[in-house]
Order: sequence, then structure tokens, then C-alpha cells
Amino acid sequence: MGVLTFLNSRLSRWTLLLACACLVGLLGVVIYGVVMRYVFNDAPAYVEQLALLLVISVAMFGASAGVRDAGHIGLDSLVKALPDIAQFWCKVVVHGFIIVFAMALLAGGTLMAVSTHASTIPTLGLSEAYRYLPVLMSGVLITLFSIEHLVALFTGKKVAPSWH
Repeated sequence: MGVLTFLNSRLSRWTLLLACACLVGLLGVVIYGVVMRYVFNDAPAYVEQLALLLVISVAMFGASAGVRDAGHIGLDSLVKALPDIAQFWCKVVVHGFIIVFAMALLAGGTLMAVSTHASTIPTLGLSEAYRYLPVLMSGVLITLFSIEHLVALFTGKKVAPSWH
């Protein structure tokens, strides 16, 4: 588990930093767009599409980092009322479902990227497939992070948060 933990902690930290950078970029792009529209009456056409790409990136990378640090939504009060063995199996089932969700992200994102690769984002000149890159990356990261949680559960270890 040492290599997986080392890799995942680094990936999670980089993912969180990337999500923060995208959030700062989103803030800058939106402020720029608002100032250009309402102060100079000259709104750039690319601001909306770039903001959309950044929103997708923030959501996907933030969700990935949240899975690594067990920040996802759960019914902890209900699960903690169960016996230890039931708590264990609830956690296993949850991480299994998270992996299924990540695989759905990968499959759906791949299908959408392949089907839209010939189209371009009108104001950016990039392939529409770039919209799905954060989704694909998030699917891989969520899978890796959930596998680490499952290995930790079955070996009796804990996954330490990658940011303190």
C-alpha cells in the first residue's frame, strides 16, 4: 500500500492545487468579462466558454480530491450506530459504488469526447473533446483513490488526508 498511498497523496495534492488554480482563473475570467461588458461595453465572446471549462474543471478536480480525503456526503450518524462489522461492509459498499460511478464518468466522458472531437468550441478554437478531459481525469483519480480506501479497509489501515 506504500506506493499507492505515496502516489495518491501526491496526485490528490496536485489535483486540489489544480482545482484551486482553476477557481482563481474562473474568478479572473468572470471579473474580466463583467468589467469588459459593463464598463467598456465590449464583452469578449470567449469569456463564457472559458468560464464553463473552468467550472467543469473545478467541480471534477475538487470532487476527486474530496474522494481521497473522504469529504464526500455520507450518513455517518446512521452508519456509526451499526455494529463494527456492518460499518466495515457499509464502507466497502460505498467505495465500490464510488468506483462504479468513476467508471461511468470514464465511459460517458470517453463516449462524449470521441463523439465531439471533430467539433470546435466556437469562441476558443479548441476541440469540444477538451470539455471532457477533466471528467476523464477525474474518473481515473476517483478510481485510484477509492481503491486505496478499499485496500486500507481490508488491511486495517487509515488513509491520511493529503492536506493538513
